[in-house]
Amino acid sequence: MDELTLDTEDGPKTMKMGVWINYDPIRIHKMIVREKILQVDQFELLRPLESKLRRADPDYYKKFVGLGLVIDYPGYSSGIVAKIPFENDPVGFYKWWRKGKNEHKVYLSLGRKIQLFQKVALMDRKMILKKDLDFLRAH
Repeated sequence: MDELTLDTEDGPKTMKMGVWINYDPIRIHKMIVREKILQVDQFELLRPLESKLRRADPDYYKKFVGLGLVIDYPGYSSGIVAKIPFENDPVGFYKWWRKGKNEHKVYLSLGRKIQLFQKVALMDRKMILKKDLDFLRAH
């Protein structure tokens, strides 16, 4: 693997990418995915990095993965990508996510929340919580 030099609190440091993944996984991930200033091999580096992120900072990982996160969802024998029930069964997903108090398990962006609340309000108005209707009115 190639070496990379980055500024740190202790001054510039040069380390192999594998070492950087352990030293500062969030910074390396942002450089690859958000800033797109590093290009890496998906299997050699990106998968181990995502695995490290999951353990190092679960909240950052959940925000990054969003609806791509594999969840335990009622009616499925094994884990399922959250996007499937979100799109195919919005009312059921809403029940599981909001009323089942699973909001901490799947991060929904503002746009995804609005999308979910709108679908639920149209499909089953009695199901949606008042605070979510108020949220829709405000946005």
